[in-house]
Amino acid sequence: MSERRVTRRECLALAAASLFAPAALSEAAARREGPSAGGKPMRGAFMILTTPFTDAGEVDWDDLAREVRFVDEAGAHGIVWPQGSSGVANLTKEERLRGLEVLAKANQGRKPALVLGVQGRTTEEMLEYARRAEALAPDAMIAMPPSAARSLDDYREYFRALARSTARPIFIQTSGGAKDLAPTVELIVELAREHPHLAYVKEESAPLVERMKAELKQRPPLKGVFGASYADGWLYEMRLGLDGVMTGMAMYADLMARMWELHERGDADRLRDAYSKFLLMRNINESIPGADLYVMQKRGIFKTTTARTGGTAGWKPKPLSLSADAIAEIEFRFTALQPYLRLGT
Repeated sequence: MSERRVTRRECLALAAASLFAPAALSEAAARREGPSAGGKPMRGAFMILTTPFTDAGEVDWDDLAREVRFVDEAGAHGIVWPQGSSGVANLTKEERLRGLEVLAKANQGRKPALVLGVQGRTTEEMLEYARRAEALAPDAMIAMPPSAARSLDDYREYFRALARSTARPIFIQTSGGAKDLAPTVELIVELAREHPHLAYVKEESAPLVERMKAELKQRPPLKGVFGASYADGWLYEMRLGLDGVMTGMAMYADLMARMWELHERGDADRLRDAYSKFLLMRNINESIPGADLYVMQKRGIFKTTTARTGGTAGWKPKPLSLSADAIAEIEFRFTALQPYLRLGT
């Protein structure tokens, strides 16, 4: 067979393409990564940290810093605290303010993007947390809507005030505000048009998938749409094209990071398998409450499995007590995760 000769016209076309390709690829990469003001991408597996407690129910600050190190070594892409999965409703104002400082120090020099939670019942309360967070120079902030709000206009002014307080990327969490009042997609888009850094969404309000699809169509002005809800729908959400997940699954941070990598590589079969193994653990936490805390201790992240209940006015420590058969079931299912874990047990 004779070898085909490349014509002069084809050579010129290839040369021209090579001149424009780097710029086009660079532009596409920039759109995909969505870097923060500090340069860290707002994309991937973002872990909402669980707050650790001593046996007496006090916050264990050493274990909180250890959790940061674990998430970093696991290869996850972001660290978030304090949100609902952190037990924020059971943390005092003083604990929240101190925790922001502990997180900023523990994550210094590490790879994950640091996203500090600054929500408050009112705009004034939120701004106090936002000022403290801003002084610590995180990569981004996140806020639930104000629970004391009565209307979408209240939400609008609250998030406008937050946007004016910082130039860093801001995530709007769509749950956690006033009862039966979620910020509409239209409001989220309006705010993103007004304030280009207020352009990231942690979506967990019904109708969930419909809202996500509507938000994906608004990129830009939206820059990032994240799933949540303990990653229960993450496989579907990745396939829809979401930018990541932001969820309280730090005990499985290496598994979550691996799933995102498989998704990015287009390895659909292994991703589906890894996700099915993850669902074994999500399911058991429903039938054996406290299983996640057991895994935290098992993996050497927390010293205790104590939780806290009762709210800030009168919290009480809640120790975990599991039967032998419950522990055996957790261990049996956890074994299935091993092919996808970076950090062993």
